[in-house]
Amino acid sequence: MRVAACVLEAHLNDDCCDYAGPCLPCSCGSSARYAGRRDKTFESVLGPLRLARAYYYCEDCGHGFCPRDRSLGLGSGSLSPGVLHMVATVGAMVSFEEGTVLLRQLAGVTVNAKQVERSAEALGAEVALDEKQDVSPAGQLPLPPTLYFGIDGTGIPMRASELKGRTGKQPDGASKTREVKLCTVWSAEGRDEEGTPVRDPGSVTYTAAIESAATHDTAKCRSEFTERVLRESSRRRFCQAQRSVVIADGAPWIWNIAQELFPGAIQIVDRFHVKQHLSDLGKALHPGNPAAKLWADQRNDELDQGHLSALLRAIRPYMASSDEARKCYHYIRRNRRRMRYLCFHKIGLCTSSGVVEAGCKVAITTRLKRSGMHWTVAGSNSIIALRCSILSGRFEDFWERRPQLLIAA
Repeated sequence: MRVAACVLEAHLNDDCCDYAGPCLPCSCGSSARYAGRRDKTFESVLGPLRLARAYYYCEDCGHGFCPRDRSLGLGSGSLSPGVLHMVATVGAMVSFEEGTVLLRQLAGVTVNAKQVERSAEALGAEVALDEKQDVSPAGQLPLPPTLYFGIDGTGIPMRASELKGRTGKQPDGASKTREVKLCTVWSAEGRDEEGTPVRDPGSVTYTAAIESAATHDTAKCRSEFTERVLRESSRRRFCQAQRSVVIADGAPWIWNIAQELFPGAIQIVDRFHVKQHLSDLGKALHPGNPAAKLWADQRNDELDQGHLSALLRAIRPYMASSDEARKCYHYIRRNRRRMRYLCFHKIGLCTSSGVVEAGCKVAITTRLKRSGMHWTVAGSNSIIALRCSILSGRFEDFWERRPQLLIAA
């Protein structure tokens, strides 16, 4: 590789065709004059390359450029496109320090951790911008009969400067995290041995960010996250499927978005989330008593069999003396039409948001919630965008379009 780097370096430096005359147009609209050749060392997949390039300087705006950098896709950094692609992959998948080690051990490329961080976050910011602009459906593959849309959120640790003035769950009312909101779309036409729907391999896509889902009723614009949901539904042709299903926990803000954007979709509250509520309530009503599990099991049976009225009657006597019982009662009553699990199973639908829960872990937790990590909003959103793009199989398409995107910018 080192020999190949020397050969390539000599070949490029012997070629002076990047000189394009005494003047070239500058991006500011003025004319940049030729100011000699400038050397710069770039890190390539073959190793360091010291290249001499024609340099043009604009006196009006005070900036210069090298035509060869543009033609080779080198941009303003010191990484070749091949190395930048590697950096994007490791930066999205592991910590920046681990990425440095992987690049050196697996590819013989030396990029320090800070450069991995800067380059991965810069590229992630490009991906995030492209995500907002490109809502075209990926390919023209046939739509599955049923598409599922899941929404959830998970907190990630933030730097103190990003948390000023924010309330949280700490004893003093402070916050240590910000919530990342995640959209997941998938299909589940396969069945296991028991006939339960199984997620189809390769059908899951993710998009996520730290952004608000709140908006005033009188606001003329949708919230940032609502727009994200709308973009992802357009990319996946969610509303064009024969059946569209939204699965989530019982958070009102999620169902407000679902009702606004997908009024014709089937809405399902995650069954295991409801059972967790019932289990917690059983423990609260019968602390330290084996009767807690028996009580919760009876309520779970009523839930599975569709006896929601009996379930509510069983909880009602405890409402006067237990806040947990009162909250659980209203939670089930408010969402009872989304808990018709017997009916949903008969028509072959998923009733669990396991794909969404797994998405939070795969797309967010395993990368951004590791020990000692503290993020900025901008940095985390860039890495999240990059990671979701890679996990959703969209990054290579973005990478192929990137040269044209940079020219357009």
